Amino acid sequence: MRCSRVARLHAGLWLWLLLALVPAGAAAVPAAVASAHPAATAAGFEVLAAGGNAFDAAVAVSAALAVVEPYSSGLGGGGFYLLHRAADGHEVMLDARERAPLAASADMYRDASGAVDPAASLDGALAAGIPGLPAALDRLAADHGRLPLARSLAPAITLAQAGFEVDAHLREHVQRRRDALAASPAAAAIFLPAGKAPAAGARLRQADLARTLQALAARGRDGFYRGPVARRLVQGTRAAGGIWQPEDLAQYRVVEREPVRGRYRDVEIVAAAPPSSGGVVLVESLNILAGLDLEGLAAGPRAHLVAEAMRRAYRDRAAWLGDPDFVDMPLARLLSTDYAAGLRAGIAPDRATPSALLAPAVPAPGGPHTTHFSIVDGEGNRVAATLSINYGFGSGFVPPGTGVVLNNEMDDFVAAPGVPNVYGLVGGAANAIAPGKRMLSSMTPTFLRQGERFAVLGTPGGSRIISMVLLATLAFAEGGDAAQLAALPRYHHQYLPDAIFHEPEAFDADAIAWLTAAGHTLRPLDRRYGNMQVVIEAPDVGLQAASDPRGIGAAQVAVPTLQRPVPMPAAAGGGTTR
Repeated sequence: MRCSRVARLHAGLWLWLLLALVPAGAAAVPAAVASAHPAATAAGFEVLAAGGNAFDAAVAVSAALAVVEPYSSGLGGGGFYLLHRAADGHEVMLDARERAPLAASADMYRDASGAVDPAASLDGALAAGIPGLPAALDRLAADHGRLPLARSLAPAITLAQAGFEVDAHLREHVQRRRDALAASPAAAAIFLPAGKAPAAGARLRQADLARTLQALAARGRDGFYRGPVARRLVQGTRAAGGIWQPEDLAQYRVVEREPVRGRYRDVEIVAAAPPSSGGVVLVESLNILAGLDLEGLAAGPRAHLVAEAMRRAYRDRAAWLGDPDFVDMPLARLLSTDYAAGLRAGIAPDRATPSALLAPAVPAPGGPHTTHFSIVDGEGNRVAATLSINYGFGSGFVPPGTGVVLNNEMDDFVAAPGVPNVYGLVGGAANAIAPGKRMLSSMTPTFLRQGERFAVLGTPGGSRIISMVLLATLAFAEGGDAAQLAALPRYHHQYLPDAIFHEPEAFDADAIAWLTAAGHTLRPLDRRYGNMQVVIEAPDVGLQAASDPRGIGAAQVAVPTLQRPVPMPAAAGGGTTR
């Protein structure tokens, strides 16, 4: 394995040298990248210009986001990659979801009296699952990419070494999670210089993270899951009260899974499969709505029907969904149109159904901080990737010497049946903690097809991810363009708590009055949410890309051109990349 990696690295060096000699703009086919940060979008185009495909660009964007958006994703987290290969139409989901440590137990967050300590699954080393993102980057490069992993990681290594300017968005997230970051000396050294959030415009450098990325570039997955980096990760977590073991890292594997597929009228849907609940809840909701006439309805009655579909699908999420390697799920039933017809029959056109009247979702015992990017290359390869470390800055813990912010995805398990997590989601035994198990997710990377039109989309947002993608799918079906999908006003129902949560301007006064009279409880939020990234291609307009106006991201459609050669990253342990 080591020899083959060295051979690949040498071959990649020659390939890079040849590509560096190709005149800029030699290829005239545009590509599209939409991500949550301009530096990540630029990294994707840099790798495309160097001869990479969409899958190489996905490596570059993922790694760059790990550097510049550490509050949302990173090497210490995981996610789901939905891939479409243009050559033969093959589609697959790479499951890089985190796993529970092998020493985990169902009651690990309960005290002696059986009560759940919610802080234990949110802050500190005990909250962290075993990361999957580094393994996914290695798999993308090895099985789907055209360039060596090291070349695709080069932009991120440069960003970590040379630094980037702190923006107001990063400052806000640091301030919000200051206590958790301050409790980790290594995290505080990076994100709390002089004990406070770095000033806007200050340059944030992450030397330890650069060295970890270099180790991954030089040795592939073994650079992270074995060797010096792995030892630092395990030693650091255990010293801080965590339960990681070397075997946890050595045994981690990315799993290829068949995506969830469905149809809403003339729109084909391909979305994330369990252990993501996204595709199942999305398709079940759309199956319910397919038998209702939404077009021409006023905002209130339309939102009522959509919320009722959400209510029923989220109830099934709580009752049935979990890690497919650990639990049997009635997916055929949940995804069937006949089942949806039965659920639809219980929806009154002008009256809310109290969640308490539905069958209980919790069987007997037996964030908004995520990121998404969408890529389409000139060959038609597509990637929709939703990545996360869960809550803002994850657990807030950085193992010394790694620069890696660890996730707190253990909070996505059910600490006790019926006890909500940080996003208010409840669940039962299907999503209980078990050694090596992957926690249930709401991430919903999605492909949509309507004749010759297609869309690649997704968003962060915790439990609200699925409802945002649902609203975007309805808009796509009605002809919406990329900018419209990204900017849609948003509302959400997740069964429990029994309320419609909505953005401040999602409903006008008439809609609010109608929904209230129908028996809905409305909970206006104090700010807008989500950060959707969309790429659409249509025969009449070509490629479109849009980044959510709520965020600071960048969407670009362009012919990739390499402005200047970027050297291969130095070996782990030091050096520069420019």
